Amino acid sequence: MHGRSALITGGTGGIGRATAMGLGRLGANVAITGRDAVRADEAAREIGEATGATVFVFLADLSSQAEVRRLATEALDRLPTIDVLVNNVGGYWDTRQLTVDGIERTLAVNHLAPFLLTDLLLARLKRSAYARVVTVASQAHGQGWIDFDDLQGERSYSGARAYSQSKLANILFTYELARRQPRVTANAVHPGVVSTAFGAEDPGRTQRLLVPFLRPFMKRPAEGAETSIYAASAPELVGVTGGYFANSRVRRSAPKSYNQDLAARLWQVSEELVRAR
Repeated sequence: MHGRSALITGGTGGIGRATAMGLGRLGANVAITGRDAVRADEAAREIGEATGATVFVFLADLSSQAEVRRLATEALDRLPTIDVLVNNVGGYWDTRQLTVDGIERTLAVNHLAPFLLTDLLLARLKRSAYARVVTVASQAHGQGWIDFDDLQGERSYSGARAYSQSKLANILFTYELARRQPRVTANAVHPGVVSTAFGAEDPGRTQRLLVPFLRPFMKRPAEGAETSIYAASAPELVGVTGGYFANSRVRRSAPKSYNQDLAARLWQVSEELVRAR
């Protein structure tokens, strides 16, 4: 990764921070995004000291489309090249919440933010012969479905259902991006069950009761980041696109994720949701 640059969203903690650290150790210059300036600066200092990498910091709340657009503008201004984009930011909210744009938070953060950011950075990515987009999905996509009649859970909301839907959307987006943009490789990854602060803002019953007991058996963030690092850096993946990886190996995703009509419709709806604001 020497001489290459990677932008990792949510790079101030958990899997994102470990991904930035791993790519920095491979010689990449890294840029990380976060919401808290103190935490972001601390992460940048730690990554830089441990790896010798140049680390750029961008502050943005990716639940806001205006913030996503501002992030893209600043990244294009400060980063001469972007060779890798790792769409790592994601979350779980047990109760239905709306963003400043009036969009259900899980859909906004987990799907629309990477959809919009990738689009805004696409021209810069395409200038790189190495261009890779890596989107962190989840095995939970297998339980998801895209309910276009109630995409934002207005009639019936479940945190688990919204999360699974958003992770299926990640993979549908990845496969459709691979079909539409052959000059950019697009792959999705499943990091495994990782011990992080995931879901801590608004935990569901499972997080409150079971996670404390399961935590000793979960992957460490560095282990969870391995597949993201692999998809972003492995020489053997040059030109490999439209894949789904777990444990640094290509896997088959759920059958519904290969539905091209579903992916095309989701793409159109997503464009409407980000273009109208």
